[in-house]
Amino acid sequence: MKTLSDRIKIIVTVLFVLIMGILGAMRLMKIQVVTDNNTDTVSPVSERNLITYTQSSKATRGDIIDCFGKPIVQNTIVYNIVLEKAFFPDENQEGNRILLDIYNLLKEKSYDIELSLPISRTTPYKFTGKEDDELKLKDRIKLNSYATAENCIDKFISDYEISDKYSQQEKWIISAMRYELSVKDFALNNDFILAENVSEDIIIEAKAKSITLKGIDIRESSERKIIQGNVLPHEIGTVGPIYAEEYEELSQKGYAMNDVVGKSGIESVMEETLRGQNGVEEITVSNNAVVDSKVITPVQNGQTVKLTVDSKYQQKLQNILDNFLDSYGGYNGYSSDCGALVVLDAKTGAVRGMATAPTYDLNDYLNDYNSVLNAENTPLINRATDGLYRPGSTFKTITATGGLNEGIIDGDTYFYCGHTMTYYDMPFNCTGYHDYISVSRAITVSCNIFFYETAKRLTIDGIVKYENLYGLGQNTGIETGDSAGYIASPENYNELGLTMYAGDVIQTGIGQGEMGITPLQLACVANTIANEGVRYRPYLVEGIYDSVTGECVKKTEPVINATIELNYDYVYDYIEEGMIGAGKNMPYEHTLSDFGFDVAIKTGTPQTRNLQSQNSVFIGYAPADNPVLAFAGIIEDGEYSKYMIRDIIKAYDECYGISKPKSK
Repeated sequence: MKTLSDRIKIIVTVLFVLIMGILGAMRLMKIQVVTDNNTDTVSPVSERNLITYTQSSKATRGDIIDCFGKPIVQNTIVYNIVLEKAFFPDENQEGNRILLDIYNLLKEKSYDIELSLPISRTTPYKFTGKEDDELKLKDRIKLNSYATAENCIDKFISDYEISDKYSQQEKWIISAMRYELSVKDFALNNDFILAENVSEDIIIEAKAKSITLKGIDIRESSERKIIQGNVLPHEIGTVGPIYAEEYEELSQKGYAMNDVVGKSGIESVMEETLRGQNGVEEITVSNNAVVDSKVITPVQNGQTVKLTVDSKYQQKLQNILDNFLDSYGGYNGYSSDCGALVVLDAKTGAVRGMATAPTYDLNDYLNDYNSVLNAENTPLINRATDGLYRPGSTFKTITATGGLNEGIIDGDTYFYCGHTMTYYDMPFNCTGYHDYISVSRAITVSCNIFFYETAKRLTIDGIVKYENLYGLGQNTGIETGDSAGYIASPENYNELGLTMYAGDVIQTGIGQGEMGITPLQLACVANTIANEGVRYRPYLVEGIYDSVTGECVKKTEPVINATIELNYDYVYDYIEEGMIGAGKNMPYEHTLSDFGFDVAIKTGTPQTRNLQSQNSVFIGYAPADNPVLAFAGIIEDGEYSKYMIRDIIKAYDECYGISKPKSK
């Protein structure tokens, strides 16, 4: 048996459906086409009081989905209250009444119209915005720059014949509403949106008063809805209103003042694709009624952007990072609260996951921006693409590449490690005593002295050459942008106000030079090693799909940014051998030896904070003999970041799958 509450809900729902049907009918009734009883021809309409104008029909913005089609951002149907110029009274006093009535109606329903008039609501009137806002106001209402706030209100009262029957507060509201219409370029071809996504009771109330509220209409629209706000929030980005300073340029591209536009991330860089194309309708009005309406340009809704990332894997990757930060303390008394992980498809460069900590939810960003802005450790920074760090010993793979490829060392080159070496009368230490050691073993145990010796022979020019070949100090080319960072070179040292000495050169050889590298760049280094010198451009957009048929319109093809020309075919054999050895040197609970394939990794602990703390870094790829994924990670002021690698690979296999190499 239905309760009274249930019956009331049913009645309200039926009433809402009926009203929306009536709205559609009333909208159609505005089109008064006079036809002959026996023909379908349209009879001529008197040309008196005819107004013909064009009006934009909004395209629905395209969705953003993950690689398996799960929505990350999509649109929902909402209803807006709009003011139509063609049906809004030209007579000022009647228009003032309507503006005040609709403002009060919305206010009573707890909906506040955003008003940008930069003048206080109470006397003595004073300007409340920035100086630039004040000057724009005076210019718009044609007052001199020395005019007071009271002069501005008086100008509105005079220009729009605001009656003395209104209270001081009501005069301010009418003035502010008139100013908003002016700012939003209210015109025949540009309706003014009074309220967005209004509730059922507002629609019912507005329709009940529609006879006295001339020009008010209810329009179906779409609202951008964040479905998975915790999936790549930095990369997804946001949409927002068009600002006055943007309008001149955007209007040339067909935007109306009340449109929205991508502000950041995928929403911005894929704006043209997501936006679609607004339609154009030609409307003829006579005596406050539509007498003709025809479509000039049909609406083309925005297309769907499919990403390379599985949202499930992205969430798993974020959890791996967050759980690690919760479980392991910092290094040398420092807290460890920040880090980043990046996972790429080793065969294409496609981003498969990208986590940063701390992070945020896009819904929180939109609903409570200040809390995100002021949160501890600046979650608005995407450390995966914009965090700059020394690479530490992961850089030894680059030094090894240079040494092997230039013929300075080979697989049978041995240097002696007795824990300490002297260079220009200065001691340089290793973490162990390795005796005579070759390049593969030096990568496995991370011998500093072997790579000091290699860096000496390679020289800074050789090191810089391979920094560039690996893409360090350069933007990767990812669609949403990233930091280029900077490499260790004499020129960059000078820019930093430093001098590069001989000791700095060999320190650079082990990743301790003054350089700033992003985790995304490090993942690209790992992927370049996995592909034996082929450096793929990372990308986030898998393809563009028709929003109606679901058919692929354009698929992103892998792009090779650069290729390291190999002088010797064994270069990466020795590097990989050393990285596989490092992958086998893990504690039991974090072992990488039971996957059925080898994992190639290199770790590093670059010093920070004037040598008082360290970061923890790793790069790698798997399976070693047929790479599917390449990865990198960093933990700020921490250690043991390599303990995340096992979980990264397991989660990848669960979400994307990893084919086990056939036994030889």
